[in-house]
Amino acid sequence: MFHLRWVQVIAIVVLAVGSLQAQKYRGNPNFLDFNQKPYYFGITLGINSSNFKPFRSKQFLMSDSIQTVESVTGPGFNLGIVTNLKMGDYFDFRFLPTLSFAERNINYDKASRFRDFSQRTVESVFVEMPFQVRYKSAPFHDKRVFVIAGVKYSFDVASDSRSKQAETLVRISPSDFQLEYGAGLQFFFPFFIFSPELKISQGIGNTLIYNPALQESTVLEKLLSRTFTISLHFEG
Repeated sequence: MFHLRWVQVIAIVVLAVGSLQAQKYRGNPNFLDFNQKPYYFGITLGINSSNFKPFRSKQFLMSDSIQTVESVTGPGFNLGIVTNLKMGDYFDFRFLPTLSFAERNINYDKASRFRDFSQRTVESVFVEMPFQVRYKSAPFHDKRVFVIAGVKYSFDVASDSRSKQAETLVRISPSDFQLEYGAGLQFFFPFFIFSPELKISQGIGNTLIYNPALQESTVLEKLLSRTFTISLHFEG
């Protein structure tokens, strides 16, 4: 009798756990299919807006000709590949090699009767290597939210820092390292996962190549890159 009671208790516990799991995943049939996969791939499309965060040097304070230095945001777009590796129920490791087109501008206001304004336009084509960790919520009706954080290395294959006219330009390093963070939503469909995402990338390394012979360069101590990206991921 004692043995039978324990069997009954175990059976009740198993049924209760099974009922809780069924309630948890009820209404998530598409999620259940994708949840079986340890990894999957996809493509990502996005638009971005990029600029610099300028840090002015001591030379700027002593300069009589350059009154202000500021960065103006420029548009761009991204195209890349998604590689997603599942790490438990709530975490993913992600690698998204991307080709990114971006435009950034540095504006100078000058106190001169010959020229009172100049702009340095930096048009870039980046090969980007982002590595991210993603944390996901529990699913609800084939939807869930997520947050991401990671690091990114990018190289500008269209950099003009080594061109013949580079000595007359504010030179920007083709290499950059950035910290990234953002958030988004996942929508699970029968054949793919659709994930809109918002992301901020903040440079952690100085991208300015100092040129002591160029006044537009000497008034700057360093330039940090910044990018805001809206991405659409199609995965499965």
